[in-house]
Amino acid sequence: MNTLYVIGMGYKPFDKRAREIILNSEVILASSRLFEIFKECDEFEIVKDKVKVINNVNETIEFIRKTEQQHDRATVILLASGDPMFFGIGRRAVREFGKDNVEILPDLSSMQMAFARIKEAWDDAFLMSLHGGPDPGKRRRLPYEISDIPSLLQKHNKIAILTDKENNPSAIAKEILDSSLSCSHTPLLQLFVCERLGYPDEKLTKGMPAEIADMSFSEPNVVIIQKTEDRTQKTDIVFGLKEEEITHAKGLITKDEVRAVTVHKLRLPQKGILWDIGAGSGAVSIEAGRFCPELKIFAIEKNEEQIKHIKTNIVIFNLYNIEIIKGEAPNALKHLPHPDRVFIGGSGGRLKEIISFIAKMTTTIVVINAATIETLNEAIQSFENNGFKVEVSEISVSRAKTVANKKYLSALNPIFVIIGQK
Repeated sequence: MNTLYVIGMGYKPFDKRAREIILNSEVILASSRLFEIFKECDEFEIVKDKVKVINNVNETIEFIRKTEQQHDRATVILLASGDPMFFGIGRRAVREFGKDNVEILPDLSSMQMAFARIKEAWDDAFLMSLHGGPDPGKRRRLPYEISDIPSLLQKHNKIAILTDKENNPSAIAKEILDSSLSCSHTPLLQLFVCERLGYPDEKLTKGMPAEIADMSFSEPNVVIIQKTEDRTQKTDIVFGLKEEEITHAKGLITKDEVRAVTVHKLRLPQKGILWDIGAGSGAVSIEAGRFCPELKIFAIEKNEEQIKHIKTNIVIFNLYNIEIIKGEAPNALKHLPHPDRVFIGGSGGRLKEIISFIAKMTTTIVVINAATIETLNEAIQSFENNGFKVEVSEISVSRAKTVANKKYLSALNPIFVIIGQK
């Protein structure tokens, strides 16, 4: 077949080679949006009779095939946005017609333009597309979804996103708020929305997620998320998080003093696998993950609200050695790699089954936190029945409170820490 020329446009005049190809072409294909841009170019009046508007990608590919079959020497141009190889149609064109039959002539990408507008470098940014295509009923499968943004923010200080009508700036901001607004220790995030780059009505909006969430924006647009402050990096503390620093449902968290003893009793290895069963808000997982960054942690939790808290905490503390497993033990454990250590913070009434399941593995230390005597007795009996050596500690904590300008000690509920060891 003849060479298919995929020419990017939108931000600067065509260079000499692109202009020559356009002026000597037989067919120029464009979407409605690109047609409107092309009309403003100097070349348009000369070649306007050669332009055909097709908005569907599959129809465009089929038209190119038929044109090649009917006209052996027809020069076909496919106009594209910016850089055709940056989340654009260039990749599809190469796949359909082969590298030897396609020539790409790029313009600047919208990402380049967006970072230029906010005067920030983009070589250290994570770039992604949430553009599922113009037809809502035929959205293409994307490598990442909007729900992945909070977890991506744990790894990257800058994220730039190509949006669409569904995955728009306000929806992105709301996703961030839903995952992290409840904790005051979330790294500060600033969003930049670059609307209609290259158009006369181009606009740049800067704001916090809460501000962007309540706004609407014109298409097309690009969103850049930037961390302006990461408070978790301001200290060298690797152990000893406070309850108020961890997102959790009110009161439903392993208390600081108990968590310290629990982590101590686990005798965590630097490398290996930890199961946190009934993880709740993930306090033990977070503490262990910070203390042992090379340890792989599986946080097993069935409650949706608690899973949301774990996700938020993972983002806040920039931990990607923790993986959330939604489900109830022991069924949720069956396909996980065998653990070196296990912590059981909640069992859903299936403690005997869980311990029996773990006993078949090479796990050397299992730690259980129990608030009731019944759970204490069940844990001891289950450990002994499965060949574990048992150790028990009772943690009684009283905290000072000021009443009428005088300090009194107020007791928290005692917790039994049961250690099973082989």
